[in-house]
Amino acid sequence: MKALQKMSLCFVMLSSLAFAGCGGQASQPAEQKPAETPAAQEQAAAPQEMRINLNTGEPNTIDPGLAEDIPSMSITRAAFDGLLRLDVDGKIKESVAEKYEVSPDGLTYTFHLRDSKWSNGDPVTAHDFEYAWKRVLNPETASGYAYQMYYLKNGEAYNAKKAKAEDVGVKAADEKTLVVTLENPAPFFPQLVASVTYFPVNKKVVEGNKDWAAKPETYIGNGPFVLKKWEHKSLIELEKNENYWDKNRVKLSKLTVNMIEDANTELAMFEKGELDWAGSPLGDLPLDALDSLKDSGKMQSQATAGTYWYIFNTTKPPFNNKHIRQAFAYAVNRQEIADSVVPYKSTPALGILPPTMAFKPEGYFKDNDVEKAKELLAQGMKELGISELPELTLAYNTTEVNQRIATVIQDQWRKAFGIEVKLVNKENKVHREQMKAGNFDIGRASWIGDFNDPINFLEVFKGGLNTSKWEHKEFLDMLAKSATEGDEAKRNVSLKRADSIVMDEMPALPIYYFTYTWVKQDSVKDVVIDALGFIDFKYASNEKK
Repeated sequence: MKALQKMSLCFVMLSSLAFAGCGGQASQPAEQKPAETPAAQEQAAAPQEMRINLNTGEPNTIDPGLAEDIPSMSITRAAFDGLLRLDVDGKIKESVAEKYEVSPDGLTYTFHLRDSKWSNGDPVTAHDFEYAWKRVLNPETASGYAYQMYYLKNGEAYNAKKAKAEDVGVKAADEKTLVVTLENPAPFFPQLVASVTYFPVNKKVVEGNKDWAAKPETYIGNGPFVLKKWEHKSLIELEKNENYWDKNRVKLSKLTVNMIEDANTELAMFEKGELDWAGSPLGDLPLDALDSLKDSGKMQSQATAGTYWYIFNTTKPPFNNKHIRQAFAYAVNRQEIADSVVPYKSTPALGILPPTMAFKPEGYFKDNDVEKAKELLAQGMKELGISELPELTLAYNTTEVNQRIATVIQDQWRKAFGIEVKLVNKENKVHREQMKAGNFDIGRASWIGDFNDPINFLEVFKGGLNTSKWEHKEFLDMLAKSATEGDEAKRNVSLKRADSIVMDEMPALPIYYFTYTWVKQDSVKDVVIDALGFIDFKYASNEKK
């Protein structure tokens, strides 16, 4: 996930995903459904449209090799297709790949592609996947998700300019066969292959226009929908892709994505029938409306493998001191936030890892431990040789939830430490750019898993996604050791140690674990929200009476 804004969007069917195709056995093609009757075909062919909202405004990108957040990935997922994909039942199934085999040692995956086309009619080949994956790893691409390809043989070395592209473990043996060699066995690799970062791109299109992903006329995908309109900061329209290999299972003729940032307006549009879906994972519901929506039975919810947190800029005082970082984390009253600010949407987080993968479910510290926080602050200030804190800012991207949480935490710090932290809110894209540039003291962020394994959360604190710029040798050593350990129990020992280091050093302040909430029109069916929080409209229908 992949940050939230991953909203920036990831959640617990994951045990059913992790081992698809493993153990050296050839996986079976997705089950073919029996032919539909003429009446059913006529009903399925009737135009069906769905209108949703994207409350973060513009997607940062809709290039699969560059997408890092849920809005970007959701639009990209609608327009592209991978070798594997979640089916309507939430299980990973073959998609562009007709079948695949895994070697007994778990190091080699061989994917056999079916006949499929790009939206411009070009054939999709194994070469497109090889090109796309190496493009993500190419250091000149500067993909924030390049680390997701480090599982490939020499993937990390190529990204670090220590190997050549031809050394990377992905090769098109022919037009229909892709051979993938991993650095080490990774039982969760099928989950990665189904993710947006592993989607193909059309080499001719990408190399012919550096802005290919910015306009409908040049945006060529291979997925269920094609981009037809993009009115920036207003709406995106996608229509059914008639060149899609599985088009008979795509029921929607049009998917309209509005860009309304105000949650009250979003709900009002839903209630007037102007939206078919409101709320998570792309939109938001007004906090003041949650009780009534819950009581009415309209609101649906789903826990996610995601954590809402604040990142500390560890490159400058005072947050270059771990005791001061701990102090600010311990002084937060998460239960108050869960009860009063985001009810139905959260569970207090006393660790970075969400419950589906936590090593210490009870947490690493006591919530709202103000007395301990005061001691840690005094200790940290003494270590820095300062008698008072500098002016501090808390930056967040503009949404109702973020604003309310920031205001409450600002007040909690005021009461605990007698300080005034300045709040700074900016449009999502600007906020993300400012954090990447290091122009912040404390910054709102989050992470929703791309696959259900602790490594996916822990790796946020290394490499290009590490906006805290925190570094710790033993932490990196533990991650490296876990990558080469074939014994699951021993691997978990390394990951648990890495987790404990993060929670002691506190480069990020965990606040709550996500729960998604939404409302939908009764006519909407088969929208897939996976256990990681990603949404897929491939199978959706909206047959209105």
